Amino acid sequence: MAQDPSPDAVLNTHALDMVTVPGASVSNEMEADVIRGMLDANGIPAIVVTAPEIPSLGFSVKVPRGRLVEAEQLLEDARATGPEAAAQAAAETEQ
Repeated sequence: MAQDPSPDAVLNTHALDMVTVPGASVSNEMEADVIRGMLDANGIPAIVVTAPEIPSLGFSVKVPRGRLVEAEQLLEDARATGPEAAAQAAAETEQ
């Protein structure tokens, strides 16, 4: 008879596997850091991955598999609003 794990135990599941966010593979580090920062600011843990010995591969942003759909939706919403909305939000916070 198996015992139930304690509620505060971290379970080893595939939901914790880090996967690349589609559309978050970019050619420069600054853009990857912006994407990672946006995800982190919205409570989605993210990391930037690169292959330094092969710079032509660019940079990828990875999130836990269990948060992938949420990350994709967040990036889609950000791209839909565009840079004009970001500039407007920045201007509103300065006032």
